[in-house]
Amino acid sequence: MRRALVLLLALSSLAAAGCRQGMFNQQKLKPLRPSALWDDGSSARPLPAGTVPRGFLRADRATFAGQGPDGKFVTEIPVKVTRELLLRGQERYNIFCSPCHGRTGDGLGMIVQRGFKRPSSFHVERLRSERIGYFFDVMTNGFVQMSPYSSQVSVEDRWAIAAYVRTLQLSRDVPVALLADHDVKELENAPAASTDPLGPGPAAPQGTPK
Repeated sequence: MRRALVLLLALSSLAAAGCRQGMFNQQKLKPLRPSALWDDGSSARPLPAGTVPRGFLRADRATFAGQGPDGKFVTEIPVKVTRELLLRGQERYNIFCSPCHGRTGDGLGMIVQRGFKRPSSFHVERLRSERIGYFFDVMTNGFVQMSPYSSQVSVEDRWAIAAYVRTLQLSRDVPVALLADHDVKELENAPAASTDPLGPGPAAPQGTPK
């Protein structure tokens, strides 16, 4: 028993020697603590100019800015357009865009019907001929009374919405020869479209990006 007790005390001494607090008690500055090392007295240092978080380089401007090497808006969607992408775009459009732009893109959303300024219809010639990158840019940075949506809608979803806007535009100008038989019958039996009570929508403001 005596030998066992001596051995236990020896092991305890070794264990205690290994529990040093040097790492814990070392000289360091905790976040937001003052520091006399820097002229501004702050221990928190600003990031060097041009620092980019890992995974956020955004070097592909076509995808992340909607612009080509020439600085102009791209004419082609830089992601693969699939049925799933269009369905996702429809869902996101109905949530974020339709309150102002309307489910069909005519600019007669519920907010507009209650007095908010009407956006231009997506079906005017100016927007039908606009480059697809333009729609991505407007969603990203906003335009006139429209706020930017980059913090609410991801890059992928913005392209999905842009693709769906093109689908809405195409829906009013599809050659009859491309329609299925049941669609042709529905078209023939459809009532005449009513006159838009608010007109075609406002003209483009001066300085519209091209």
